[in-house]
Amino acid sequence: MKTRTIGIVMIILGIIMLLYTSFNYVTTEKVVDIGPIQINKEVNHPVKWSPIIGIILAVGGVVLIVAGTKKEA
Repeated sequence: MKTRTIGIVMIILGIIMLLYTSFNYVTTEKVVDIGPIQINKEVNHPVKWSPIIGIILAVGGVVLIVAGTKKEA
């Protein structure tokens, strides 16, 4: 039963990774700090991955589900 749950989670993650191949997060960095004057800059950090990783996760999840059902039978 545990391998089936892991397989389902892997399939869901694989589909999400296929649909969204990247995301960004923003941090604020201090550029100048002179007494009461502060200048901040927002820096965009992209995180990208290949859609092939999503395919591999989805296929691995299907393999786990099939292997789990064969053990039970």
